[in-house]
Amino acid sequence: MVRRVSQSLIAWFLLWDLTLTAVGWLAAYYVRFHTGLFSVHRGVPDFALYLRALPLILLAGAITYRFAGMYEIHRLRRFREELAAVGKGVGLMALVVMAISFARHAQHESRGAMVMFTVVTLLSLLLVRRISWLGIRQLRARGVNQSHALVVGTGRLARRTVRTLHSVSWSGIQPVGYVEDDAHRGAGADLPVLGSLAELPELVERHHIEHVFVALPLNRYADARRVFAALSQTVVDVQLIADLPAMAGMTFTTTQIHGMTVIGLRENPHHGLNMVVKRVMDVILACVAIVLLAPLMGFIALLVKLTSPGPLLYRQERCGLNGRSFMMLKFRSMRVDAEAAGPQMTGANDPRRTRLGTVMRATNLDELPQFFNVLWGDMSIVGPRPERPVFVSKFAKTIPNYNARHAVKAGITGWAQVNGWRGNSSLRKRVQFDLYYISHWNPLFDLRIIFLTVWRMLFSKQRHAY
Repeated sequence: MVRRVSQSLIAWFLLWDLTLTAVGWLAAYYVRFHTGLFSVHRGVPDFALYLRALPLILLAGAITYRFAGMYEIHRLRRFREELAAVGKGVGLMALVVMAISFARHAQHESRGAMVMFTVVTLLSLLLVRRISWLGIRQLRARGVNQSHALVVGTGRLARRTVRTLHSVSWSGIQPVGYVEDDAHRGAGADLPVLGSLAELPELVERHHIEHVFVALPLNRYADARRVFAALSQTVVDVQLIADLPAMAGMTFTTTQIHGMTVIGLRENPHHGLNMVVKRVMDVILACVAIVLLAPLMGFIALLVKLTSPGPLLYRQERCGLNGRSFMMLKFRSMRVDAEAAGPQMTGANDPRRTRLGTVMRATNLDELPQFFNVLWGDMSIVGPRPERPVFVSKFAKTIPNYNARHAVKAGITGWAQVNGWRGNSSLRKRVQFDLYYISHWNPLFDLRIIFLTVWRMLFSKQRHAY
């Protein structure tokens, strides 16, 4: 049933993709040459020439769309995967069409029409696929087009797998029970244990199972192999849930080397070209911020000088990339003798703050000089907030994976901060959100965090901002 539904969806998407490609090709001709919006210098080409090229366009589209993975249909497919596949497919198709036009010496085909064709095709394909998936997911969430699943294991990872499947009701995957041997069965399962590992083939047939999720801990690798062996004669989809809590904050890649699967572990996606992209973004945005905020920073500096004795800026040692120390800048918001008794965490209603400092810390304005830290390369605009070395050594002993935060540059703002985990809030939650950011980084994620930071500064009350 899964395969029949998938084949139906593939046919549905293929039909729409080719139809919209044809419409885009002909619409681009009409808009370019017959609407009067664009000047025509070499005469209007015959419509029949574009019409005769259409079969070749559709053939190129079908091949490139398939090559780009636009028809890899599965229930857990995310829209960002769809977006990447469609963008790649349409881009490849446009390149192929241009190459064909060059080879055919098709002088009648306009570059402007080609650009319009590419844009119209891309947007229309994305729109139809978005609408289609929304409709399919709504139907699945209401009980239509369901498929059944078994979860192998009864431990923490297995229970989490069941909770996740229940939360993504749009996938239409319904877990019906656990499969586990008597010796390993745990308590507190929210679904029945239907049988043992040896009974898996029989359970698959009895309950019309289409998906099996293997959620066993790492120390039961031999049992995972037993599961794969038991299911080798069935046609169910088998998914292995990785139990890698000790590797939080890493991304995983797989590579085939002469038939051998190699799993690559990287501490973060900030490597190679990604590092260059992030650095360029940091420099450009920091320069823009410094220019735009220069009057405000000058005004704050004047107020700091007038309202309390002491320096304008406060330099404090913090841990950054790879645990290396740097001096972080802030507008001084506390008395000069604030740490006469030694380093202390800031708390609510901290008496060490100046009156102006209370306002600055509540609105994050004391952090503005850190844009200069970004320019110098000590920090990034977005990243885990840096901590003092004296506290880092303490936290690293009690918080798992704490030092994984230092795999990237520290940031002025971060994913933890825009979600309310800042200051003297839950340290474990802050680390959890920081590690999520590290493993899911991309340029758009940074821009999203920057937007949320500005939005919360302007329109939301800052929790734990003291």
